[in-house]
Amino acid sequence: MRSIARFILVNILGWELENNFPKGLKKYVVIAAPHTSWLDFPIAILSRIASGTMIHFIGKRSLFIFPFGFIFKALGGIPVNREQSNNLVNSIIAVFNSNEEFILALSPEGTRKKVTKWKTGFYYIAKGANVPIVMATLDFGKKKIKISKPHYITSNKDHDFDLFHAFFEGVRGKKSELS
Repeated sequence: MRSIARFILVNILGWELENNFPKGLKKYVVIAAPHTSWLDFPIAILSRIASGTMIHFIGKRSLFIFPFGFIFKALGGIPVNREQSNNLVNSIIAVFNSNEEFILALSPEGTRKKVTKWKTGFYYIAKGANVPIVMATLDFGKKKIKISKPHYITSNKDHDFDLFHAFFEGVRGKKSELS
């Protein structure tokens, strides 16, 4: 399955994978950006399968109903109710703490719409679970997925976010006007 996914991603769709997800690390948060289109999902899933790394994702609960719910769950999806005011960050930290291995991918924008400021949940999840953050581009301009080395959260949130934003500088989403 891994070689098929890589063949589709690289040879058919023309994407390039730069680096790979960390192999010796059992727990981390992946932030993938920019998130501007539904096409981000199949590209991300293909790259995940091609890398041989099981990476989970969260999605709105309505995506996990019949007929596609079982597919999203099989792909590593975790349904969340975004309409309730529950403490999602603490819930995800608990998932990290209760699993020996767990990798979760999130969009720092939290939406496919244009945003001026990223959500901070991914940061507090990584901090609370004491796991690093790995950055992954979804650059439709260059058809390139670039994966960073793990970044361990420091005591300086502004510095960490400057580093995150610098990694994604110039990356174009599918809908570049939303990047």
